[in-house]
Amino acid sequence: MDPVCELINREATPSVVIRTRSRVEELPQVIGAAYQRIATFLGTKNLAPAGPPYVGYHNEDMQDLDLEIGFPLAEDLTGEGEFEASSIPGGEYATTMHVGPYSKFELAYNRLTQWIDKQSLQSTGSCYEIYLNDPTDTPEDTLQTLILFPIE
Repeated sequence: MDPVCELINREATPSVVIRTRSRVEELPQVIGAAYQRIATFLGTKNLAPAGPPYVGYHNEDMQDLDLEIGFPLAEDLTGEGEFEASSIPGGEYATTMHVGPYSKFELAYNRLTQWIDKQSLQSTGSCYEIYLNDPTDTPEDTLQTLILFPIE
């Protein structure tokens, strides 16, 4: 059965992020290192993430991706150094669930962008991937990633 594409409304989700840039082939190392630094930072503040980690993509240049790598929080946090207060904005999103290896994201992205076009919707140009399980202890074929495209 093909994963469903749908339109949802989300409340804004406060988060702490590291904003950086990366080439697509360097993403695993860049994302992993950022998550480790954020987790250490949250530990020094006696805070814990309020949900699974995510990456926001704010452009489509695979050689110079504009990234927001972070964790959701239960409440707003003041930024400090490389750790910025941010949020996944509230509003309307086109979404689908990708199940499987990260290397197969293109299939889910194509499915979702085609669905957006068929619905005569317009995305903002950003997107978010929320990683619902951990690739260090989850078989690659069962990894679950929620893909969100904010709608204008």
